[in-house]
This record gives sequence, structure tokens and C-alpha cells, in this order.
Amino acid sequence: MTGALEPFVVDVADEVITDLHDRLSRTRWPSPSPDGAWGYGTELTYLQELCEYWRTAFDWRAAERRLNSWPHLVTEIDGERVHAIHARSPEPDAFPLVMTHGWPGSVAEFLDLIDPLRDPRSHGGDPADAFHVVCPSIPGYGFSGPTRQPGWHVVRVAGAVAELMARLGYDRYGAQGGDWGAITTMNLAAHDAAHVAGVHLNMISAAPPDKNDPHAGLTPAELAGLADAASFQEHETGYQAIQRTKPQTLGYGLNDSPAGLAGWIVEKFRTWSDCNGDVESRFTKDQLLTNIMI
Repeated sequence: MTGALEPFVVDVADEVITDLHDRLSRTRWPSPSPDGAWGYGTELTYLQELCEYWRTAFDWRAAERRLNSWPHLVTEIDGERVHAIHARSPEPDAFPLVMTHGWPGSVAEFLDLIDPLRDPRSHGGDPADAFHVVCPSIPGYGFSGPTRQPGWHVVRVAGAVAELMARLGYDRYGAQGGDWGAITTMNLAAHDAAHVAGVHLNMISAAPPDKNDPHAGLTPAELAGLADAASFQEHETGYQAIQRTKPQTLGYGLNDSPAGLAGWIVEKFRTWSDCNGDVESRFTKDQLLTNIMI
């Protein structure tokens, strides 16, 4: 693979699926947590139910067909493989839009959005709102991975996204991102300001105006938000510490055990979504498992 844009098809070998089912059937489950629920992490009975569905009912080939309903490409940027979905609009005046996923996400996050964005006419919308949609896999993630070099921080990722858009021939475009993709998108706007028309973020962080008195002038609602943020930092950021310091150590378990990987990821979907504790009120098992598979 070179710097050329090459077509790509999602096609997981049969033996990989067979191995997956075998590993799921031989999972060594831990004892239930002391609280019996989600307080100590992913709840045992739910994960057992999800993994049994994964082993016996989940149809990865159907997920592949849905993914492959859009054109995919791979290219080499800054020494690494970069994958993207590139779904052009049927509208001649559509505007380019790059959408960058976060963690623990993938391009599967956008499968319900691509067609309404590229073809609003067919969804009761205004054709003037159409986009040419580009959904890259962050280097190291999904069909782009794995990276072989250290140093793939968000600034470098933003540079890769800018280069991808240039190779696709887009000299003016919008950018959207959430979670890790939001931080990448902010850096993309700074890195490629001459070409980025605007950004949409669904995760925003900012420093207080007065660093010496961060609570100065805040409303009760804003103070409550800060308290929520402090609680999150205290109770929900263990994954950050291990992933940013010793990811290889964690990787042995997650790569070897599909149940372990599912437990690691599904807890984040439950915690970070507005599901009121019921993750399947927002995501189907098929949606969760498509993302986990990628």
C-alpha cells in the first residue's frame, strides 16, 4: 500500500469467526461483584447474556453487508495505514464533511447518519443540506490499525485527517467529532484552518476564566456541573490511566478474550449514554457487537 487511495472491502475470514465462537464458549467467568450490579464494573449476568447472543445469534455477515453498502478506502499517511468510509452525495452541490469517531468507538457509530446526511432529499430533508461524508478510522483503530510507531497523539491524527481530505480532493470542508474525535476535530480546525469551514463537537472542555478561583461567578447549575465532573474524575477514569501508561499490558487480555473486550467496552456505552442504566434502551445488541467486533 502506498499513498494512493485504494478500495477496501470488509471481509473477515471464516476461521476468525470460528475462533471467536470457540473462545466465547470457553470463557472463564469471574465471581459476581459484591454489589451484584454495575457498581464495580460490567455486571456479570448481563455480559454473559451478551456474549451468548454474540456466540449463537449475532450475524457478523449482516453487519459486513451493511458496512460494505458504502465505499471504503485505505491509504498510507505518515507511515501508517488509514481507512475511511467515503460516501459521496448524489447532490452535485453537496458540501464535504469529515466525521471522526472516539473511543471506544469506530466508524460503526455513523451507520445511521450517513444516508440522511448524504441524501437528505430521500429522507424528507432539503437537498441543499447534503454532504459528501467521510468517516475515517483513527490510526490504530478498527480497519486502520494497528499503528507500528509511537506518538500518534491527536495533533498527528488531525494532520492525517487533513491529508486524507486533501487526497480526496476537498479543499473546503466541515468537520464533526465526539469524544477522542472531538479533540482531534479541534486540532484539525487549528491545523488546517485554511480548509476547515467549521466544526461540530459533541464533547467540549474548557478551562475556567480565573484559574486561581475556578468557582468565581458560576451559577448553581454550573457549580453542579463541576461537581459532576469531579465525581466522574474520581470514579470513572481508571481506564484512562492504564490506557495512557501501560496499554500493552492491558492489550494481552483484551486481545485474547472477546468476553474481556466486551466487558471493557460495553460498560462505557452504558455509563456514557443517556440510558438510565439500561444500555439496550439506547443500543441494540447488534449495534454494540458490531462496534466491539471492529
